[in-house]
Amino acid sequence: MTTADPQFDGMYGPFTITSTDRQEVQRYRISLLISGTSLSVGLLQWWLVGSEWAWLWVLPLCISLGLALKWIHIYLRPLHQALQLFWLLGCLGWLTLLLQGSPVEALDTLASQPLWILAVGPLFAALTGIGFKEFFCFRRPEAVGLTLLLPLALLGRLLGLVANGPCWMLVLCAALLLVLLAVRKFGMEAAADVGDKSVFAYLDAQREVAGP
Repeated sequence: MTTADPQFDGMYGPFTITSTDRQEVQRYRISLLISGTSLSVGLLQWWLVGSEWAWLWVLPLCISLGLALKWIHIYLRPLHQALQLFWLLGCLGWLTLLLQGSPVEALDTLASQPLWILAVGPLFAALTGIGFKEFFCFRRPEAVGLTLLLPLALLGRLLGLVANGPCWMLVLCAALLLVLLAVRKFGMEAAADVGDKSVFAYLDAQREVAGP
């Protein structure tokens, strides 16, 4: 803490936004931007060039989303842990898809065999959870689109209600909305993403009182 660190009055007492907090917020926003960019560029490359190298964009998508979930600030620890679990399951699903045949065929396999959505879908569920958190906290319209379009596209495809082309078009729209969401967040104060640190302190104290 330094004299330049801003102080706020929280629900359970005063708190300070430190340089560490600001660094975490910056990393969270950068991670979101990389996630949205990776998903967008990967889909466009798949459509315009082919799947031979488009699958490589899955790697920065998974890594950046995992980092975003590391640095995100969510009051409810079980919800935070659930999103991280979805991320892990989704990463394992993608790994299985990439290794079950040739990686260059993975995206085409996903398109032709919708049941693979059950394997990779948890990664998108984690992304949807971030969208819901952003909407709940900031009421951003792009967060609404992100939260609604991903489950609409993937569940619709899984149930046979949405054709292959429209499904991935909806996913691309969600990815572009994520890019927009991330870009707009860079103009916000770090305190907005950190939230009320007194609430985090209160919840931590309650868990210590409750014991293991």
